[in-house]
Amino acid sequence: MSEAEAYTYDAEMRKANRTKAVAGRSVIFKIQRCDGPGKPARWESFKVPVTDGSNVISSLNWIAANPTTIEGQKSTPVVWDSSCLEEVCGACTMVINGRVRQSCSCLVDEYAPLEGDIITLEPMSKFPVIRDLWVDRDRLFNNLTRIKAWVPIDGTYSMGAGPKETHDQQQMRYALSECMSCGCCLDACPQFTKIEDEEKWDNAFIGAHAISQARLFNEHGTGKRLKGERMDELVGEGGISECGNAQNCAKVCPKGIPLTESIGAIGRSATVHTIKKFFTK
Repeated sequence: MSEAEAYTYDAEMRKANRTKAVAGRSVIFKIQRCDGPGKPARWESFKVPVTDGSNVISSLNWIAANPTTIEGQKSTPVVWDSSCLEEVCGACTMVINGRVRQSCSCLVDEYAPLEGDIITLEPMSKFPVIRDLWVDRDRLFNNLTRIKAWVPIDGTYSMGAGPKETHDQQQMRYALSECMSCGCCLDACPQFTKIEDEEKWDNAFIGAHAISQARLFNEHGTGKRLKGERMDELVGEGGISECGNAQNCAKVCPKGIPLTESIGAIGRSATVHTIKKFFTK
């Protein structure tokens, strides 16, 4: 079974699970815990009653109010990061049953439909753990800074309306703009490795999210003013050439952003950019 087939099978199975979910059941949450940076990890399990429409976040809230393991040992509330609770902020990313995804949109009925089923929660593996399921995503935002993921509008306020876009441009750029910097694509990417030393971040693979955001702003009427600087970064060390084309990023993106299309588009732009620089030195 290919990765694409496995993804489709997983989605179909989760949909089927919702229809056979047992009401009034309890499920086991097996959670990888860590008390702080550099501290050893450990596992704790909690038995959680499932209410109608429960997601992973509501289950973690129940554990926070009842931090007693299945062995009857008093523990502490599990720490995680979240904000919007509607798959917009990207903060609540974690690894659920071995797959990186948003915990706010992860329904318990899909992953644990029967009494005593187990849901495993782990922090993302490519970022330093702050505590329990909460990780430090600073490197993700640093990489957006590397490619200048913004529109340079200083000094343009008195210049009237900006350039217009065609409908096709709007449709393409809107899909790219849905990125919420959740980190799913990075955690699933074999080329994006965990790096603790911040001084080495700018020389390591930049990741699919930054590549796609570079395309978003390069295609913007005003944002393209920085296209040359973005492409300089993307043709350098840690740039587009280090993508291994595993395509895991597109498979795990919760927004279905066409990341592989962006990688291909930026790859072509990188070729043109490199040739132009060669002949204009």
